[in-house]
Amino acid sequence: MMMKKRVSNGYGKMGEGSSNTTSSSSYASMEGEIDWEMRPGGMLVQKRNQNGDVPSPDVRLRVVYGAMRYEISVNSQATFGEVKKRLAAETGLQPSDQRVIFKGKNRENGEYLDMCGAKDRSKLVLMEDPASIERRFIQMRRNAKIQTAHRAINHVSMELDKLTDQVSAIEKSVWNGGRVPEVQITTLIEMLMRQAIKLDEIGAEGDAVAPKKLQAKRVQRCVETLELLNISNGRGKGGGGEAIVTTQGEKFGASPPGMALWEIFD
Repeated sequence: MMMKKRVSNGYGKMGEGSSNTTSSSSYASMEGEIDWEMRPGGMLVQKRNQNGDVPSPDVRLRVVYGAMRYEISVNSQATFGEVKKRLAAETGLQPSDQRVIFKGKNRENGEYLDMCGAKDRSKLVLMEDPASIERRFIQMRRNAKIQTAHRAINHVSMELDKLTDQVSAIEKSVWNGGRVPEVQITTLIEMLMRQAIKLDEIGAEGDAVAPKKLQAKRVQRCVETLELLNISNGRGKGGGGEAIVTTQGEKFGASPPGMALWEIFD
């Protein structure tokens, strides 16, 4: 019995030693084949084998976005960045403007679903990034300001259409040899200057800048035309009258019949 016991004990020790040796060798072999990678947050984890023959399963995720509810299906090893791309197609919210909350934490784009514990039917909370909300609010205010500027410029443009018709009528009368009361010309100039003040008060930006400049040039041309017509009208000369000297000291001859003065100066 004792011999058997010793033999039994000796065999058992040898078996245990052999098993330990084999396990240590196998573990060392496995350890030498493991690749490691640094995860977001500084955690060192085992790197996945991307060439594995067994595909990872898909999981269904329930997403809460305000009062809306969505369910999407993605690979269990997908990143939260890939989840955001899927959600962009569903919600219209761009990935860069999204915040995805899982288990009470805002998840970064590079984090993996399975590494964070996401499983089938897991719940995610989608929120819009506060910075995105602020940018959209600023853009909405800017767009509203531009639209308001367009409306104001269009109103001035319609008023200028009426005043331009009056300028053309005075011009035709003067160049046909008629006389126009000076008060009529000066009053029309004042009305044009009021429109110029309205334009100056319009805070135009974006695509409203060009229309504002265009209407300002219309006012300037009309005022310059009336000033020259007033000089000619005061001398009692028509289209064949003598040369006109402007306030800048430039001397111009009489314009051809039917041609507006600002066409000559341009």
